[in-house]
Amino acid sequence: MFDPQWLQLIDNIGFPMVVSFYLLVRVETNIKQLEQVVDELVTDLRKK
Repeated sequence: MFDPQWLQLIDNIGFPMVVSFYLLVRVETNIKQLEQVVDELVTDLRKK
C-alpha cells in the first residue's frame, strides 16, 4: 500500500513535514503553470 521509503520518511521527520513537502511540490507545479498563462496574457495584451 505505502512505499517503505515514505513510511521511513514519515517516521524520521514527522507527518506534518511530509505533508507540507508534498503540498509544496504540488503547488509549485500549479504556480509555474499560472505564471506561464499570465506571461502569455501580458504578451497578448501588449500586441493590442
